[in-house]
Amino acid sequence: MAHSIVMPALEMAQETGKLISWRKKEGEAIGKGEPLLDVETDKAVVEIESPADGILVGVKAHAGDVIPVGQTIAWVVSPGEEIPAELAAASGRRMDTAVAAAPAPPTQVPAQSTSAPAANVRVSPKARRLAKEHGVDLSRVRGTGGEGEIQAEDILAFVAAGGSATANTKSAQAEVHATQPLSQVARLMAERTTMSWTTAPHFFVIREIDASALIAAREKFEPAIEKERSAKLSHTDLLIAAVAHALAKHPLVNASWSGNGVQLNSEINVGVAMAVDDGVVVAAIPSTDKKKLGEIAMMRRDLTERARGGKLRPADITGATFTISNLGMYQVDAFTAIIVAPQAAILAVGRIADRVVPVDGKPAIRPMLTLTLSCDHRVLDGARGALFLNDLASAILEPQKLFQ
Repeated sequence: MAHSIVMPALEMAQETGKLISWRKKEGEAIGKGEPLLDVETDKAVVEIESPADGILVGVKAHAGDVIPVGQTIAWVVSPGEEIPAELAAASGRRMDTAVAAAPAPPTQVPAQSTSAPAANVRVSPKARRLAKEHGVDLSRVRGTGGEGEIQAEDILAFVAAGGSATANTKSAQAEVHATQPLSQVARLMAERTTMSWTTAPHFFVIREIDASALIAAREKFEPAIEKERSAKLSHTDLLIAAVAHALAKHPLVNASWSGNGVQLNSEINVGVAMAVDDGVVVAAIPSTDKKKLGEIAMMRRDLTERARGGKLRPADITGATFTISNLGMYQVDAFTAIIVAPQAAILAVGRIADRVVPVDGKPAIRPMLTLTLSCDHRVLDGARGALFLNDLASAILEPQKLFQ
């Protein structure tokens, strides 16, 4: 039986995906579950697996192509099997009009008296919305989609290049050469963070905590975990476990804003923000509250390695209900983070550094850690955010209780 390979939808708002590479050549055998291709979305480069055993045939897309979600780009068939003629013909026609080259910086065309594009040029709904928000004259944007369709990426690139409804064409063209082009991941990450910052009413709760017990717990548990799991235990791993423990007591902090109200999540899936070449991705540890410390350390290590190698799987970047962003390794004392929509909160973690603090009424030097909780005021109020941070602080001050 022929199995079609389509551009997957890895999230609700995704319209297209960029094909980065094929892991197999046409005519090669592949097993079910083997890596077949790499796709770039707004979150990360994701590794897509083969849906069946067979031979890769009928490849219709190449590295660099930007493809609409749901578009068939190849098939996996049994040895000796052919692609059904009606499927091949139908998909071939769609591919001729749908597959486009990777987006290049949009070029300017002479301004017209109307903001509408040419009558035969299609505009995606998302692109039309972005054009309205940024005051972009659609007649001056050259689309990179199939049949010249104007896509969201074209509008964002046009705006980044200095284009607007009133911009001078010559100066905008000069700006294109001065602007460093963004990858799809970086461009859409910018859009997502802007949307979160401008739509979610952020407030911040800050707590400074003595990290002595956290350091001691790492020293105590690291040798056994490294021996059993071949993974080095980090302070982030301990914080992930402590956060999962605190989230179980505060379901609203683990909730999401759905647009119509607050959605309580049945699972606790702690996401970890990870730096990659094109920006930041959030990889999730599913059912974190049910994982042992060694499992958390091993999964966090594997996710980090796959993120850096561009081999994240769809399941790795979906489902996070709360995010931790740790910049301590960059010697940052404290910072505030932007919430990853639709999550209700994100925890920003600074470095552990020696500071003079009062202990029993006398000055003493202690390794201190600053945590900043960013909250969506539509879901949480200040008291609930503070209570969560208090319970998290208690877990950090006595981490051994988490693993008894």
